[in-house]
Amino acid sequence: MAEEPLPLAHQSKFLPDPIEEYAANPEKQRQLYKRTMIIVMVSQIFGGAGLAAGITVGALLAQEMLGTDNYAGVPSALFTLGSAAAALFVGRLSQRLGRRTGLAAGFLAGGIGAAGVVLAALLHSVPLLFISLIVYGAGTSTSLQARYAGTDLALPTQRAKAISAAMVFTTFGAVAGPNLVKVTGVAAVSMGAPALSGPFMLAATAFILAGMVILLFLRPDPLVVAKAIADATRAKEGQSSGAGTHEADLRVHKPGIIVGATVMVLTQIVMVAIMTMTPVHMKHHGHGLGDVGIVIGIHVAAMYLPSLVTGALVDKFGQMMMSYASGVTLLLAGLLAAFAPGDSMVLLILALTLLGLGWNFGFISGTAAIVDAAPPQLRAKTQGTVDVLIALAGASGGALSGMVVAQSSYSTLSLVGGFLSLLLIPVVVWSRSQQKA
Repeated sequence: MAEEPLPLAHQSKFLPDPIEEYAANPEKQRQLYKRTMIIVMVSQIFGGAGLAAGITVGALLAQEMLGTDNYAGVPSALFTLGSAAAALFVGRLSQRLGRRTGLAAGFLAGGIGAAGVVLAALLHSVPLLFISLIVYGAGTSTSLQARYAGTDLALPTQRAKAISAAMVFTTFGAVAGPNLVKVTGVAAVSMGAPALSGPFMLAATAFILAGMVILLFLRPDPLVVAKAIADATRAKEGQSSGAGTHEADLRVHKPGIIVGATVMVLTQIVMVAIMTMTPVHMKHHGHGLGDVGIVIGIHVAAMYLPSLVTGALVDKFGQMMMSYASGVTLLLAGLLAAFAPGDSMVLLILALTLLGLGWNFGFISGTAAIVDAAPPQLRAKTQGTVDVLIALAGASGGALSGMVVAQSSYSTLSLVGGFLSLLLIPVVVWSRSQQKA
C-alpha cells in the first residue's frame, strides 16, 4: 500500500536543500518574490482573457439558446457555482502540493469547460452548456486565486501592492476579451459555429496557456518556500510549529478574516448582479454586440486597472477606509445605473466604471485582510474557503439578477444592489470594535 504523502505543513524538515536555502537567505527570497510576480502577471494576462467570455456573452448565449430572459442570469450563476467548487479544490490542493499544482489544475479545467461551451453551442445542447459553464468556472476562480501567489513571499507592507500587481495584469486580457467579441464571433461563424461561441474559443485557448505558464515556470513554489520560512522563524524563536499552534493563530485573527470575507462577498454580489444583466438591458434598448463589448470592456478595466493605485492606498490608509470607499462607490454606481436612460452609452459606461471601481476597492482591501490574518501553514486552505463564499455570492447575485429584472426592472436591480453595498460600513465598524476589545 502506497504511503500517504505528508501535508505541506509538516514537510519543512524534509524539504530539498534549495528550498531550505531560500528559507535561510533573505536575498534569495527577494529574488524569488520578483520572479514569482513576473510569472503570476504573465499567467494573469491569459487568465483575464479567459474570464471575460463568460461575463460578456454568457447571458446572451443562454438567452439565445433558451429563448427567454428569465434565465439569462443562469450562466453567471453556473460558472460562479463552478468557481466556488474550484476555489475549495484549488485552495486545498495548493495547501497540500503548492500553488503551482493547484493553479495549473484550475486553469486547465477552465480551458476544458470553455471548449465544452463551444461544443454545446454547436450542438444546441442546453444540458451540455450548463455542465460546461460549471467547469468553465474553475478558470475564473483560479484567475482570482492567482492573486494570492504573489503575496506568499511579500513583506507585510508589500501585500496589497502584490495583490494589485497581479490584478492589473489581468486587465490586459480581460479588457481585450470583450473587445474581441466581434472578431471572435466572425471567426466562429467562419468555422460553422454560432457567433456567441467565439469568445469561449478564445477563453479555452487563454486558460490552457495560463495553466501551462504556471505549470512550467512557477518554480520553486512560493507557498512551499513561505511555509519553510515560517517554520524556520518559529524554530529560531523556540516556538512550536505544530498544527495546533497554527489553528490558534487563525482563531486570534478571526475578526480580520470575517471582515475581509464579508467585504468581498458583498461587493461580489452587487457587482455580479448589475454586471450580468447590463448586456441584456442594453440589447433591449437597441445596442449591438459591439456596444456591449465596449461597456463591459471598460467595466472590466475599472475592476482591475486601478489596482496598483488601490494597493498603495490600502497600504497607506488601511483596509477600513478603502472598504468604506467601496460601499460609497458601489452605491453611486447603482443609483446611476438605475436612473440612466437605457440608450445612453455615456451614462452606462460611467455607471459600469463606478461599479468596477467599487468592486476593486472592496476586493483588494478584503483580500489584504485575509492575507494578513491567515498564517502561511493554513493560508491557501483559508483563502480557498473564503473564495468559495465569494463565488457562491456571485452565483446568487447572477441567478437572482435575471429573475429580479424579469419580474421588475433593471432599475430596481441596480437600486437594490447600490443600497446593499452600504452594509459594508457597519461590518467594518464591528470589526474595528472587535480588534479593540
